[in-house]
Amino acid sequence: MTVRTLLRAGQVISMDPDIGDLPQGDVLIEDGRIEAVAPRIDADAEVLDMTGRIVIPGFVDTHRHTWEASIRGVAPDATLDDYFVDILDTFAPLYTPEDVYAANLAGALECLNAGITTLVDWSHINNTPAHPDAAIQALTESGIRAQYAYGSANTSLADYWFESKIAIPGDDVRRIRTRYFASDTGLLTLALATRGPGFCVNDVVTAEWALARDLDIPITVHVAMGRLAGRFGMVKQLHDLGLLGPDTTYIHCCYLHEDEWRMVADSGGTVSIAPQVETQMGHGWPPVMKAIEHGLRPSLSIDVVTTVPGDMFTQIRAAFGAERARLNADCWQANMPVPDTMLTARQMLEIATRNGAHVAGLEDRTGSLTPGKRADVVAIDATALNVAPVHDPAAAVTLSADVSNVDTVIVDGVIRKRDGRLTADVARARRLVEESRDRLLAAKAAR
Repeated sequence: MTVRTLLRAGQVISMDPDIGDLPQGDVLIEDGRIEAVAPRIDADAEVLDMTGRIVIPGFVDTHRHTWEASIRGVAPDATLDDYFVDILDTFAPLYTPEDVYAANLAGALECLNAGITTLVDWSHINNTPAHPDAAIQALTESGIRAQYAYGSANTSLADYWFESKIAIPGDDVRRIRTRYFASDTGLLTLALATRGPGFCVNDVVTAEWALARDLDIPITVHVAMGRLAGRFGMVKQLHDLGLLGPDTTYIHCCYLHEDEWRMVADSGGTVSIAPQVETQMGHGWPPVMKAIEHGLRPSLSIDVVTTVPGDMFTQIRAAFGAERARLNADCWQANMPVPDTMLTARQMLEIATRNGAHVAGLEDRTGSLTPGKRADVVAIDATALNVAPVHDPAAAVTLSADVSNVDTVIVDGVIRKRDGRLTADVARARRLVEESRDRLLAAKAAR
């Protein structure tokens, strides 16, 4: 039976240049697909009144270690160097599959609550074969659209992050591919989360890239962040190994050399930037404009909730503020006016939606309210005092709204948040993640 939902009379920001913005418009969803976007649509459908709402595509988070939801806020003052010791060498080895399940469920629901409809789950917690099964089960149950990026184990900092000689187990990645991702058209898709040169010996790097390409799945890798990785010349090393390609997402990129930016752009690679983490933990300045200047379409990501908030509004403002602060300071020092190419609030919304879908390899399915794409839609309550009165809907979303204003969230046509409340069993998810927290803290104390 055909299922239709009609979003009626909202301020629509489609992020589709052919449709544009509708001061008052309707969005018709049929069987999980956007059927039409127009000023007025009459259809036999369940009607959701969007009066006073700003209707946008769902946000896309292109890099989050979702498994860390159980230890949210445990490292509020951490630097990047601290993170490796305090998280990867302290908590990660203690994680059971049950902890991964609890964190991924709570973390995915946190995303949905905040209007993030697509998530790249950078899952470097695969300490046993049961760990990825638990992570994928939780993502499936949450109802989010996700790219599950299969990463390494993390049972020893020395073994996995200092010239590691241990490759991601190809047999298990193949098992996961066959069991859960036989098709690439589902709500969940598969990628490989690699550590890359500087963290692994070359034989491991080439083996992991070959594995991903043999399985025809995307690759995602951290590069050029902070005191250590910023000096590795990781993209240059990948270039010298003949591994650069359009299937690879480069995360952070704060200290890429100019020639490395050209290598990424020339190879068709994509970029994910986590601005709050980068400014707060010492990765470097978020290189949003640097990516744009090289013809790339940067996306945004949350990274770690051990240290920063898990919503896209924070990332938008961190990137917007940091980039403009850097450029304003440079122009003041040079005694020259700021250029017309300064980032705009509207650009930030595009970066958080369409660009994110592009980086996740899903732009044919999501990222804009385009007929034919899957229906990943968010409605922001614009009647709230922190948003109203609205002069510029895009600026209202990027610079005024917060998680409390996310009224409605739809993923693949299914309503996951209605009237400001998730449709999931939030109490169960919270109980599980709190039990996981307690178990991890007890295990840490017993070491």
